[in-house]
Amino acid sequence: GIWGGNSLVTLMCHLFNVCGLIHHFQLDMVKLHRFLGMVQEDYHSHNPYHNAVHAADVTQAMYCYIKETKLAEQLTPLDVFLGLMAAAAHDVDHPGVNQPFLIKTRHHLATLYQNTSVLESHHWRSTVGMLRESGLLSHLPADMSQDIEQQLGSLILATDINRQNEFLITLREHLDNQDMDLQLATHRHFILQIALKCADVCNPCREWELSRQWSERVCEEFYRQGDLERKFDLEISPLCDQQTDSVPAIQIGFISYIVEPLFEEWQRFTEPSMLSQIMMGHLHKNKACWSRLRYVHTLAETKTHPHAEEPEPEGGQEEAEDIP
Repeated sequence: GIWGGNSLVTLMCHLFNVCGLIHHFQLDMVKLHRFLGMVQEDYHSHNPYHNAVHAADVTQAMYCYIKETKLAEQLTPLDVFLGLMAAAAHDVDHPGVNQPFLIKTRHHLATLYQNTSVLESHHWRSTVGMLRESGLLSHLPADMSQDIEQQLGSLILATDINRQNEFLITLREHLDNQDMDLQLATHRHFILQIALKCADVCNPCREWELSRQWSERVCEEFYRQGDLERKFDLEISPLCDQQTDSVPAIQIGFISYIVEPLFEEWQRFTEPSMLSQIMMGHLHKNKACWSRLRYVHTLAETKTHPHAEEPEPEGGQEEAEDIP
């Protein structure tokens, strides 16, 4: 990994300490370390993107979001515990291919979860299995550990990108109606779901150099799925064909349809915090960079196929000065 193989365990132990969770829940350090080690080991280190470093990256972002002024004063220790745990475990045992691939290859997970939130259900059930095996929560009342397992499921399942609209519409309505009440446990849970969704897709909100590396990794994982599909004579999934889906094109689509709409609402929720403003600044700069790269990429294509139309670069000149 980018950070060495123990990134997730190290980060989570640190954050649990900083947040006072070990003391508050009277956690056994040996059990905690064992549980986190199991989670970290269950990520596939050979996945270019969905590996333990992605989990650590999302956890780090989640911590920043739960420290936002708007949230920090309202969240209970249980909320913080659930938010960090869900972030760390949200992609555990990810196979490096997406749900449609599992469905069309008749994978046992697709059958088990009836073709619905297949991967996310598996990430959650794997987490529950490891929680129980480690005995991390065994000293807590049974109804409390049961509640923790259920809430972890609700958080991890919120990362299913197929449910993006449902969450975005609800968030917009709350912000439009100004009826978000964070003293209500249900509203806090909803905002934790949103925070985790933001953390999961925040790569384009980071500085260009880091953001670009994540983008290339996720596209590499898509391309590997496309290669598998070609090999087994299956229809090549959207975004997975290295010949037609360039990294810049994939990233511009992802930013425009997923990341921007979500972070615009998150910025509105934070009213807008310094962090939100910085993230939106990075997001717009990065989108402009990808537009420039897509233009260069298409120019190169045009030289190979001289009869193709030459597109104009997107974004006015005011963006151009930001582009490296």
